[in-house]
Amino acid sequence: MAEQNLANHTRFSPRFHFFVLPMLTANFLYSLYAWYKAEFSAGGLWRAMVAFTIAYGFIVARIMTLTVQNRVIRLEETMRYERLLPADLKARMNEFTVNQMIALRFASDAELPALARKVLDDKMTERKPIKQMIKTWRPDYLRA
Repeated sequence: MAEQNLANHTRFSPRFHFFVLPMLTANFLYSLYAWYKAEFSAGGLWRAMVAFTIAYGFIVARIMTLTVQNRVIRLEETMRYERLLPADLKARMNEFTVNQMIALRFASDAELPALARKVLDDKMTERKPIKQMIKTWRPDYLRA
C-alpha cells in the first residue's frame, strides 16, 4: 500500500462507488424510461419507485456506515487527546467538533498539541485546511 498523505488519503470502495452505485442509478433511470414508454402505467410507476428505493437504501446504508466510523474516530481521538494534550487543552476537549477531530486524526503525536491549539483558537471547522497544516502525516488505512 502506498504511503498515505493529503493527496491520496481519500478512500473509494471500487465495488460500491464504481459498480453498485452506477448499476443502481442505471436501473432507476431505465425504470423511468420504461415507465415513460409504457405511457405512465401503474406497474411502471411501481418499478420506478422500487428501483429508487433500492438505490436510496444503499446510499442510506453508506451514510450510516460513515456515521458509525465518525463516532469511532471521535472515541479514538478523545482517548488520544487524553494521552497527548497538555492540561489546558484537555480542559477544552469538549470544544472540538467531529470535523475537527476527523481532520486532526492524521496529525502525528508530536504535532497534535500545537495543531489542536491552533484549530481551537482560530475556530477552524473545515477539514481540508486543517489537514493542509499537517506536516507529518499519520495514516489511517482502516476506513469504511
